Amino acid sequence: MDLRVMGLESPLFHTLHHMMDLSDDAAGDKAYNAPTRSYVRDAKAMAATPADVKEYPNSYVFEIDMPGLKSGDRKVQLQDDHVLLISGERKREEEKEGAKYVRMERRVEKFMRKFVLPENANSDAISAMCQDGVLSVTVQKLPPPQPKKPKTIEVKVA
Repeated sequence: MDLRVMGLESPLFHTLHHMMDLSDDAAGDKAYNAPTRSYVRDAKAMAATPADVKEYPNSYVFEIDMPGLKSGDRKVQLQDDHVLLISGERKREEEKEGAKYVRMERRVEKFMRKFVLPENANSDAISAMCQDGVLSVTVQKLPPPQPKKPKTIEVKVA
């Protein structure tokens, strides 16, 4: 359809027409701008994982509720020396012989959060501890830089 016939030659209508043409072309191609499954799964995991971040004089503490996870199902990783990745996955228990579920309400889910660490975070001093289903990751701060002492330059007399 030509929009000029109807007297609609503005840039806005031209852009809308161009977008409509693109959507028609992309309708046959399912992969056009569609997010991958892993991206969608990770985005859901990040949205469903609340976290508390505390700052102390010497450290940052990240706390995430991860109840019911075994120690091998939790991961704390450092990416690119400044991105802290905390993840975990709750897996379904294996069904025992002769037992069947009457009701299944607990979810099999993935937890994940990414935090960009501040400039003063010491990426070599990170510790993690899980107690009562709460994972606490502590990142120590770097000591503040020492102020530079003024340099004295000797003045020579000619």
